[in-house]
Amino acid sequence: MASPLKSLVCDDGRYQEAFELFLQRSSEHQCMQDFIHTQLPDILASVGDGKPHLNVIGVGSGAGLIDLEMLSELHQKHPAATVENEVVEPSSQQLHNFKVLVGQKPELGFIKFNWNQMTAAQFEEHWKLKKMMKKADFIHMVQMLYYVKDPGATISFFQHLLSERGKLLIILVSGQSGWGKLWRTYRHQLCNTEISQCVTTADIKSYLESKGVSYQSYELPSQLDITECFTEGDQTGELLLDFLTEVLDFSKTASAELKAGVLDLLRHPDCSVESQGRVIFNNNLGVLVIDHQS
Repeated sequence: MASPLKSLVCDDGRYQEAFELFLQRSSEHQCMQDFIHTQLPDILASVGDGKPHLNVIGVGSGAGLIDLEMLSELHQKHPAATVENEVVEPSSQQLHNFKVLVGQKPELGFIKFNWNQMTAAQFEEHWKLKKMMKKADFIHMVQMLYYVKDPGATISFFQHLLSERGKLLIILVSGQSGWGKLWRTYRHQLCNTEISQCVTTADIKSYLESKGVSYQSYELPSQLDITECFTEGDQTGELLLDFLTEVLDFSKTASAELKAGVLDLLRHPDCSVESQGRVIFNNNLGVLVIDHQS
């Protein structure tokens, strides 16, 4: 049965506000940055194979902070190469923020940016329509497979765009995270049926294994302070609850039974630990790296 609750993605303004709060309260970007500066350079070392020009696609790039850190590592590994970067992002506000960020960085002169205000599905359609033959040396999908109808088909399309030594990088919440437990328990009540939404690296690994696709896997420890979620009427808590459940105005629109169940689960040791009076949610991420399909 379809959920009567309204998805948070229906209200872009509130979604962006909730997402900003999530970034402030979590170690999400920090754990990604740690990975980008320690593990990613070795992954990127082989993509260029001495080529003078590299093609990159960022799918769901947001405001570009993480993209630019990855591009910086790519440049350090392949300092002589120029880069053409396809930025795929449906939010006009986020795309604008990315452009502003690029405008502040003259050192990015080696990159040509192509701006695509579209979803991954629209980009795929656009690519096929134009019969594009260009291959990508590096494609990344950071925290975006929740917003596609069929994650497997999306991965398959972008994997086919890889050059012979290309790499596809996927970052999602880990199947071992609090998110995994929350979604396994309340998938039918919370998850939007129009998009995959409640997907973790565990789901993607199962898909890849079923298709015989090999991958490298990394776990990134991360946490999120959700203490205010348990204070009735607290605005910060309500915004965080919207983000955790991906439901618009969850506190006001969910049934009393669902709300109580979700709050109990969020506090459960499977999802969170309590430390010094704070409730710290397990926000662990997983990284999957896929090669060109030979």
